[in-house]
Amino acid sequence: MVYISSWQEFQEAAEALYEKSPNKTRYCVKWRACEGKLVLKITDDTTCLKFKTYSSIFLNRFEALNLSLMQKMQNRKPAPQTAGTPVIPQDAATAAAEPSTPIIQAAAGAAAAGGVKKKKPKKKK
Repeated sequence: MVYISSWQEFQEAAEALYEKSPNKTRYCVKWRACEGKLVLKITDDTTCLKFKTYSSIFLNRFEALNLSLMQKMQNRKPAPQTAGTPVIPQDAATAAAEPSTPIIQAAAGAAAAGGVKKKKPKKKK
């Protein structure tokens, strides 16, 4: 088990390993806050790939790798994303379209208003 030093190599090898044997592949993430160390490990019991970093720059890359692997595990194609728009899961998108979901509509209304709504003061009698 040797650590791969290049992120690009690790990402390509991890995705290839998962595609080779999706039923046997395991993915492990270890975060040590006291050291600021992130360790990623993916294995299929015959091949083991590891990546270690102390840099916070890799967090965005790590998130992209997680998204890619999760989409492959769910057998979904990546949705096209434009800059500045959040990715909404398919279940949440269909739930937001239904009028019978007041929680999601209230949350969407609060986000559109730009923050938390203030409570109105009670009138004195």
